[in-house]
Amino acid sequence: MTKVLWKKNLEETACLLKSGAIVAFPTDTVFGIGVIYNDREAVERMKQAKGRDACKPFPLMVASVRQLEEVACLTDRERKIARRFTPGALTLVLKRKDTVDKNLVNGFDTIAVRIPDDRYVLKLLRKTGPMFVTSANLSSQPRANNEKEVLAQLDGRIEAVVRGKAKSGVASTIIDCTGERIKCLREGTLSFKEIEDYVR
Repeated sequence: MTKVLWKKNLEETACLLKSGAIVAFPTDTVFGIGVIYNDREAVERMKQAKGRDACKPFPLMVASVRQLEEVACLTDRERKIARRFTPGALTLVLKRKDTVDKNLVNGFDTIAVRIPDDRYVLKLLRKTGPMFVTSANLSSQPRANNEKEVLAQLDGRIEAVVRGKAKSGVASTIIDCTGERIKCLREGTLSFKEIEDYVR
C-alpha cells in the first residue's frame, strides 16, 4: 500500500526521498513522481514503477538557478532564459555536468532540467537537492492531476503520495539549448515564440 501524506508532512516526505523512496506530489503542471537524483537504485525502481522504457532518461527538477548550475552547463543565453522564464512550465535540455552520473541518464551528455513554479515543490527540493521527476502515471496512460488518480495507477508501486491537485494539468514546454539556436521539442503552456523573441 502507498502511504498518503499531507503537504505539512514536508520533513517526513524529504526523509522518505532521502532514504530511497519513490514519492508522488502535485506540481505546477501535472502530478509527478520523484526520487533523489544520485540514487541509482531508486531511479531504476521508478522506471519499473512506471513501466517506462529503460532507455529513456528522466528529467531533473531543481529549486534554483544555483542548483541548476550544479547539474548542467549554462551559457549566458541559458542563464538569461532561466532568469526570465523560471520558475515555471519550462524544461531546458542542457549539457550535463559530471556531477550527474552518466549511467543515470543512459550515457547521454545532455540532461533535461526544470525549476517548478510551486512553493511546496521548491521547499521540498531545497531539502532534498535535485530530483529526477516524471509524470505520476503508468507509461502510455493518462497523466494524473490529483492523488486519487495517482493511486488508481500506481498504488503499491510507489512508497508515498502527497495529497493535492496539480495546477495546470498541462506538461511543460521543452526547449533544446545544446545547439547554436534553441529548438522547441514540445510546446506546453509557455509559448516557444515568446522565448525565441526574448533571446534574439
